[in-house]
Amino acid sequence: MRISLAVVSREARACRICEDKLPQEPKPVFRVGKTARLLIVGQAPGRLAHETGIPWNDPSGDVLRDWLALDRNAFYDTSRIAIVPTGLCYPGTVDGADLPPCAECAPLWQPRFRAALPEIRLTLLVGSYAQAFCLKERRKETLAKTVRAYRDYLLDFFFLPHPSWRNLLWLKRNPWFERNVLPALRQRVKAL
Repeated sequence: MRISLAVVSREARACRICEDKLPQEPKPVFRVGKTARLLIVGQAPGRLAHETGIPWNDPSGDVLRDWLALDRNAFYDTSRIAIVPTGLCYPGTVDGADLPPCAECAPLWQPRFRAALPEIRLTLLVGSYAQAFCLKERRKETLAKTVRAYRDYLLDFFFLPHPSWRNLLWLKRNPWFERNVLPALRQRVKAL
């Protein structure tokens, strides 16, 4: 039985499951369309995404769009791309770093959105929280090993580090990412 995307979206927007853990009123941030072929799963909306209601609406989103070789219009075209983070609401920060997504969110919403998005051909897992939830025991010991092993998962997933400025050192230490992974990713996204 197919699940209605409209019903899942309406219920997700009304979700208050982690209300007592959040620094502000819950405001689920996601974008979906029933014909989307690419699903982007990140960790949770940042402050700017929470304020605007637009996922990846910050400098990290600029980097992610560059990695995908997509402009803003293509990136936010829900007929092609769905964006559903592991945590739908902004979790807040500690010492300038975003807190992890609320643990209750992904098990509740990820399976329901997946069932309501039948055209998805590739899921892009951005950051360790998304990879941990979606891959579980199939994940490698480190984020770098998981990202580097992208060929092992090409039918279902593609992996990226979080495109935050905090990962600039990771990118410097792992030049193979820009050399090998990004061209393969861009080719796969373009084919979708």
